[in-house]
Amino acid sequence: MTTTQNGRPAPDGPDSAGAAAPLPAEAGQVTEKEARQVAEAARESAWDRPSFGKELFLGRFRLDLIDPWPRSDPDDVARAEEFLGRFRAFLTSEVDGAAIERDASIPDSVFHGLADLGAFGMKIDRKYGGLGLSNLHYCRALMLAGSVSPAIGALLSAHQSIGVPQPLKMFGTAEQKQRFLPRLAAGEVSAFLLTEPDVGSDPARLATIAEPTEDGTGYRLNGVKLWATNGIVATLLVVMARVPATEGRRGGITAFVVDGDSPGITVERRNAFIGLRGLENSLTRFHDVIVPAENIIGGEGKGLKIALTTLNTGRLSLPAMCVGAGKWALNVARGWAADRVQWGRPVGEHEAVAQKLSFIAATTYGMETMLDLCCLLADDDRNDIRIEAALVKLYASEMAWKIADELIQIRGGRGYETADSLAARGERPAAVEQMLRDLRINRIFEGATEIMHLLIAREAVDAHLSVAGDIIDPDAGLGRKARAGARAGAFYAKWLPTLAVGRGQSPSAYAEFGPLAAHLRQVERSSRKLARSTFYAMSRWQGKMERKQAFLGRIVDIGAELFAMSAVCVRATAERDSRPENVELADLFCRQARVRVDALFAALWDNTDSVDTAAAKRILAGRYAGLEEGVLTPSDELPWVARWSPGPSTAEDVRRRIPPKP
Repeated sequence: MTTTQNGRPAPDGPDSAGAAAPLPAEAGQVTEKEARQVAEAARESAWDRPSFGKELFLGRFRLDLIDPWPRSDPDDVARAEEFLGRFRAFLTSEVDGAAIERDASIPDSVFHGLADLGAFGMKIDRKYGGLGLSNLHYCRALMLAGSVSPAIGALLSAHQSIGVPQPLKMFGTAEQKQRFLPRLAAGEVSAFLLTEPDVGSDPARLATIAEPTEDGTGYRLNGVKLWATNGIVATLLVVMARVPATEGRRGGITAFVVDGDSPGITVERRNAFIGLRGLENSLTRFHDVIVPAENIIGGEGKGLKIALTTLNTGRLSLPAMCVGAGKWALNVARGWAADRVQWGRPVGEHEAVAQKLSFIAATTYGMETMLDLCCLLADDDRNDIRIEAALVKLYASEMAWKIADELIQIRGGRGYETADSLAARGERPAAVEQMLRDLRINRIFEGATEIMHLLIAREAVDAHLSVAGDIIDPDAGLGRKARAGARAGAFYAKWLPTLAVGRGQSPSAYAEFGPLAAHLRQVERSSRKLARSTFYAMSRWQGKMERKQAFLGRIVDIGAELFAMSAVCVRATAERDSRPENVELADLFCRQARVRVDALFAALWDNTDSVDTAAAKRILAGRYAGLEEGVLTPSDELPWVARWSPGPSTAEDVRRRIPPKP
């Protein structure tokens, strides 16, 4: 976590308030401080709308921000349900998920069918030819698609959640929207290109360059991009590239819309993975690709801010498919555990399996509720959901993986067997092993778990850094430290007393939630305990806090559980007349979550973090290399990370263009 002034990095001096972080002098050659400054400058610094998650981490249990349970517009619901009905019928009759898995390819006919349905324009406004679905119904469509073929879910998600449509919707000019969105709504595919062979979550080292042309009408793009989902089939790309800083031009990482068929673009590889075998994921080279100046999104140097802001809602698509996987797993687990008999009883009645069934059901309900709440909050646009969306992405990707693992254990040998092998023996082809392979990437996609922990932690402590960051900033002068001390004194004098006593200590609090009231009292008390723990850690470690990544991860995981508990209690109470069984599910989820929260709180201070860090240094130095003896290890003839250099491609272009519908 980078120290800040008014929520932003600032150099020392009397006139530096709000100054943007300097860019590194050379791409690929940056210090740790420069990398943090670039990331910090890209984040949204203002909190001009309320955030349940932000308040939760500050020990303020603002249940009023999510209760009563938000509702969708009835007209939007009616339009969405009509589309979802047609979408379900198409997926049922026209999509063979097993064939996509075997062939590692989505057929042209499926692309045509999706285009005819308008599925490529689900999030595009109707005035541009799209369907204009809400976030809630868009995620339900992805859930449905992913249950048939996760590769189709990834195709549609990468195209609309982080591809060209969403950045243009939020930051594009009227002319850009009119020029590109109708094409995308009609069925052209888009992709998002940020990652490079040696650049992942550290964008300060971005090496793709966009040099202004001599006549000033455009930019010359040179670089290589890795792991571009949809990159094989995309005809429109969002490309992140660095505009060099010159006199009078600050430059910086900039977002461009690039025509996928522009001269100088070569799709050099189609990458293959353990799961999502139908994914059209590319290694793409740009050599002297000319991009018109009018194709910049949001202005020079705004690329990372655009990417992060887009992800505030774009991250919701990934947990949608995790929720779908949970629902699918529950169906398979329930059917199998009721039918399979061991020692005279269905296996689901044995306690060891019963615990797994209970976990799958409760956790699926928790994930779905978190996702629905985030979507509804995003749809009314009155709340800042950057923390909540990140929490549900983190939580769902981790929990769905555990669900898949438990499902394989419930199924035993059949869980490890492929669907084709099961079918060949005349058994129901439940592709459980495929689900495990497909879900694994979600803990990496759109922010790996470790990065999500740090991102959420940074937002969670923003209030502290805004008032006291300069106190622990080694670069801050005495003047800034003195002013920060005054601000911190005023803030903590008011804030700290609120953490001692709260509504959760009253036995009658939240009585309107009936049997779930005790869980909400626990959330309120735990929220204050979480804030006290964070404050104590900041006081103890000060500037070293940002290196306590394991501690920060546990803080975030506690917050995720508390957010989920709050959501299920509110939803179940709102639906207790129409879905009374959901009160049982909410109670079950909260009981399980409380056990996890207690363990996380204990691990904040009782752990092996320092020992592990010291051991890792010795491991990296080769002290225990002898432990690796006795096996054949990967050849060291090739580097761990392939290097690239600018220039024309020497590889065959493997891009795929979907032919017109016959």
